[in-house]
Amino acid sequence: MSPPSPLFTKVLIANRGEIACRVIETLTAMGIGSVAIFHESERAARFVGLAGEALLIDGETPVAAYLDAGQIIGLARQAGAEAIHPGYGFLSENAAFARAVTEAGLVFIGPDPQAIDLMGDKIRSRQFAAEHGVPVAPSVLPTGDMDQFLKDAEAIGFPLLIKASAGGGGRGMSIVYSRQELIERSKIAASEAERYFGDGRIYAERYVERPRHIEVQVLGDGNGRVVHLFERECSIQRRFQKIIEEAPSVGLPQALRTEICEAAVRLAAAANYKNAGTVEFVLAPDGTFYFLEMNTRLQVEHPVSEMITGIDLVKAQVEIAAGRPLPVAQDEITQTGHAIECRICAEVPEAGFAPSTGKVLKLRAPEGEGIRFENGLREGNAITLNFDSMLAKLVAHGPDRAAAIERTRQALQDLVLLGAETNIDYLARVVGLAPFRDGDMHTGFLDEHADALAPEPLDAEVRDAALLAAALSYREIGTLINDAPEPYASIGAWRN
Repeated sequence: MSPPSPLFTKVLIANRGEIACRVIETLTAMGIGSVAIFHESERAARFVGLAGEALLIDGETPVAAYLDAGQIIGLARQAGAEAIHPGYGFLSENAAFARAVTEAGLVFIGPDPQAIDLMGDKIRSRQFAAEHGVPVAPSVLPTGDMDQFLKDAEAIGFPLLIKASAGGGGRGMSIVYSRQELIERSKIAASEAERYFGDGRIYAERYVERPRHIEVQVLGDGNGRVVHLFERECSIQRRFQKIIEEAPSVGLPQALRTEICEAAVRLAAAANYKNAGTVEFVLAPDGTFYFLEMNTRLQVEHPVSEMITGIDLVKAQVEIAAGRPLPVAQDEITQTGHAIECRICAEVPEAGFAPSTGKVLKLRAPEGEGIRFENGLREGNAITLNFDSMLAKLVAHGPDRAAAIERTRQALQDLVLLGAETNIDYLARVVGLAPFRDGDMHTGFLDEHADALAPEPLDAEVRDAALLAAALSYREIGTLINDAPEPYASIGAWRN
């Protein structure tokens, strides 16, 4: 047996925040050096101090800095890194960046550019999925002939979901229930797609009422060998964006679970997929499922799959990128218990989930059996509008779903994050809701239960007591109270 391919000695992380911390921690455990990049505005961020090295990256804005592919590759070479891990977001699904990394003599810790190109285009990926026996929802593509587009769309039947071919994160998506809505929303969706993705192509597909969002974590070696790490339930969403994910999915019949996971593996294998990826599906109430998209990167919610399988996905990514075979065979992958992830966001649920800003004044992470709190925060860090509103991820694992829910509820109660409005209390109300506990969920769950999820009016006396307690626990205020000026300080404890 030939010796395993050597791993890297140093990897640059082309990202920030909690995912940069997550990657750095695994690299350190593997004995691999880590290089962080940071914009001046994040010099004091946790990921900067956690990395073995940290290099300043310039840009007109913080986001522009993290999107500067040429500068990032230059810094990787300067630092002597052999590979780049893109995390998620930013350049993680940018085929041109993956190509440039390879052309610079470095290794991109992710799929090949061809797979990113194929799966990043929703129209092409749908066609590819259909060619390989993976079910796709009936759809229609605009050809420039609006009359024909409307005719074909109406033949599918309303409601329809309009989507951007190059989209993601809910951008350019809308549900339409009539011909007039289709005309109006198609124009808006195309405009949004052009603005956000530089690609104005859209399509319309049959919208499944009360759908569930199921996704399958896969690992491939680039030679057609692919394994899955079971599925995740991602149906709790606001504005088409996930805020609570769990693994395994809730109440899925074993035959259907197997069928969905096998479809995901079949698709990834057909694409000769390499590294970690996620195949996403929409599941109708009658058990019919359709291919939604494939994310050619590590997902935000990957920890729940790690918790139920015991497999470190970042470690697997690094090993595969280094040329090693898949770390496990399919029959070696088992699942234990249940895991739930809550995305902790700086936002105001009562104001349509509008983002909030501030400064991290106090942070107390939850602890306990089965609890994992992934974050890139330090007290004093600014919370701005420069980046996505997600600040951290709280993950709870238990022997079953009921235990995982209870641990999640307790951990949310124990979590203290002061300085900006967050969705912590909102998430606690969601996991405490009877329909959630019963597993009666779909992607419209939050809208359906909006009234039940609204906060109860705060009693004035309770509010004042809470504010007073918070003020007294604040270090600066306590210092002012206890540091009495002269001559009173020399009098001692006696006061008249």
